[in-house]
Amino acid sequence: MAIVSEDPSQPCYDIKSADLSLLALLLKTTDITAVSLALKQQLSETPGFFDQDPVVVDVSALGLDADQTLDLPSLMAVLREHQLVPLAIKGAHEALLLQAKGLGLVDASDARIRRSVAVEQPSMPETAPAPIVSQPATVAPLGAMVIDKPLRSGQQVYAKGRDLIVLAMVNAGAEVIADGHIHVYGALRGKAIAGARGNTQAQIFAQVMEPELISIAGVYRTSENALPKDVLGQVAQVCLQSGPDGDKLLITALKS
Repeated sequence: MAIVSEDPSQPCYDIKSADLSLLALLLKTTDITAVSLALKQQLSETPGFFDQDPVVVDVSALGLDADQTLDLPSLMAVLREHQLVPLAIKGAHEALLLQAKGLGLVDASDARIRRSVAVEQPSMPETAPAPIVSQPATVAPLGAMVIDKPLRSGQQVYAKGRDLIVLAMVNAGAEVIADGHIHVYGALRGKAIAGARGNTQAQIFAQVMEPELISIAGVYRTSENALPKDVLGQVAQVCLQSGPDGDKLLITALKS
């Protein structure tokens, strides 16, 4: 449906519905300094990961009472410092919502945010992402990034907005990240993070599946939770499987 100017012979504008991909920041603490440090650590090796992305601040998990507040001005300053654009707030009580509106945020109480559950692993790894937890899936318009050399420990490659193809080994301690799929035509012994910006359709493929960590759209599994014998060291793929209890990683061997 569109609302158009009254005089069709001299149209000034059209108002139409639009879809916008948003990040969701699910806050788990009111300590803005802790949030700032976590974001700084997350982005230290991937500068530009958030390129002016709009974000919804979700305070639902904080359980704030009417007399409890949050330092929203400081939080918004931290988000902007890291190239995020605070746009809306979700789960705020009336007083906090009034403050948020005064700062230019809109009420996103009705927004639906996908929350993934990492059912395969009971605790977060040390290198787990900061509080950014989800984003609607997007289609990567760019061609795949191709790496034709082995990746050594400490090296990291990020294919922003595209798939990643590695034609050699990803050694332990190395990290490959992509907004789309990840293909490793060699041994995957490091970390592989596909669908880094929330693409739930992303998959990971490896010629030899021996990862330290695999993750798709925020759902992860580490080597502490060993892969089944019929998958470990084999040609295999990883995809995201949704169920009533949340999302989990499905890892299957590819038979020749």
